Amino acid sequence: MVANLTELLDRAATTGPDRPALVDTGSGRTTTWSELATEVALVAQGLVEAGLVAGHRVGLVLGNRSELVTAYLAVLRAGMVAVPMNPKATTGELVRMLADSGCRLVLAESGTLTGVRAAVAGLADVVGEPSGPTEQPTEQPAGRRGVVPEIVVLDEPAGSGERAWASLRAGSAVAVPPPRDPESLAVLLYTSGTSSRPRAAMLPHRALAANVEQAAAVEPAMIRPDDVVLGVLPLFHVYGLNAVLGTVLHQAATLVLVPSFDPEGCLDVVAEHGVTVLPVAPPVFGHWRKRDRVAERLRGVRQVLSGSAPLGPELVVEFQERTGVVVHQGYGLTEAAPVVTSTLVGGGAPPPGSVGAALPGIELRLVDETGAAPEGHDPGEIVVRGANLFTGYWPDGEDGPDADGWWATGDVGFLDEQGRLFLVDRLKELVIVSGFNVYPSEVEDVVAEVDGVLEVAVIGVADEETGEAVVAYLRLASGRVPEEVVDDVRRHTATRLARFKQPREVHVVDQLPHTATGKVAKGRLRATERRRALGLLE
Repeated sequence: MVANLTELLDRAATTGPDRPALVDTGSGRTTTWSELATEVALVAQGLVEAGLVAGHRVGLVLGNRSELVTAYLAVLRAGMVAVPMNPKATTGELVRMLADSGCRLVLAESGTLTGVRAAVAGLADVVGEPSGPTEQPTEQPAGRRGVVPEIVVLDEPAGSGERAWASLRAGSAVAVPPPRDPESLAVLLYTSGTSSRPRAAMLPHRALAANVEQAAAVEPAMIRPDDVVLGVLPLFHVYGLNAVLGTVLHQAATLVLVPSFDPEGCLDVVAEHGVTVLPVAPPVFGHWRKRDRVAERLRGVRQVLSGSAPLGPELVVEFQERTGVVVHQGYGLTEAAPVVTSTLVGGGAPPPGSVGAALPGIELRLVDETGAAPEGHDPGEIVVRGANLFTGYWPDGEDGPDADGWWATGDVGFLDEQGRLFLVDRLKELVIVSGFNVYPSEVEDVVAEVDGVLEVAVIGVADEETGEAVVAYLRLASGRVPEEVVDDVRRHTATRLARFKQPREVHVVDQLPHTATGKVAKGRLRATERRRALGLLE
């Protein structure tokens, strides 16, 4: 197993230098493996010359484009730590992630530059220091690392105190040898995990490389060297970053980068570029089931890989019957880098509803509330062990695997006789919208800031297009007009939360249900939403 993920890049550039590595549909540019290796060497040297050293964090607030791949690999090559962030994150969310991670440098493009500049300016006001990668951190409240990052600008002229992307490529492609410590930190990925607040999972090179190797050991192969892979899953998410990009690196396949998902546009890309493997999130099936000529436009595809959230069995059957393309599902988590199971493992047709068996090298077991194995085929909490697991949450490794290497996922499932996993529920209240984690308490805190809201409860409900959607229930102060408060909530959450975290529906109620211990009985709220979905409520 490689000690640094960029060793896979070196291998690909040696064995197939002229083969296409990246096809960037946004710019129309194709990059070969040798060209990508040269670009990564240039930027790695540029990062070093900018004053960064091993262990420094670099924020990446970019959409799916070739420069994101280059920057990510250059950061790893130079022994630094990549911090990919959602390019649609709000300014407040960017401030929190930049402050928490202590990024010394942050890359932004035209679509994210305004938010990044506002976030960095907000940090500067708090820290009270000029920005720059060579500053020493100071003690700051609320976990802040006391660093104001320097901005690297793509697409637009750099402003005062900023650095142009071209400046990172201005030197010579010095061969920066990759660090050889597989336990060194490679990536910080923000996730709700099993906590009540989003925090960064610490993924070392060992975890990234291990999961790529584990996926490569599956037969039949998820991705082969001759495959052309659709890169529409966002690369700031672990699924796109390692399950897709990491596996493409390992196999020296071709990745077709798509800036964002558009149902018609992606079908056109698949047909135009001869895509053979489609790694997608479940909401894609809801979009494509409504499109004409789907089977014709996917005729070159050999398989579809679905992950990041459960996919309904009836949707799988409908898609396969309509297109003739096999859909394979998997189960994964950010903390597992990410793939834990796949329906490709073991061969044969998986039973409906299964997310497959554990990948080679990954152990999986179930436990009840006492930590013992559940009786018979009863469900239990899913606990995993493997070299692909993270080391804990930033910055001190809190809540990582136990002394024996086992980590409790917070998800509930059951296993059949063949060891195939079926997901049942989540122990926590996590909501997954289009494959992205939304923790209700984060949304509740923002909604509670609105004048007139006395109490708020947020739950997730099923949604055909996004898998789940956020719904908020409000109890208001007397005398407040419900419609006005709902409008205020929508305006406030639009400025404070990323779009996928914003409530799709807001309901005003006289009282919220509570348990005997005073907690909001969210199970009763979910039951209300189920009745609403069945048309039993007006």
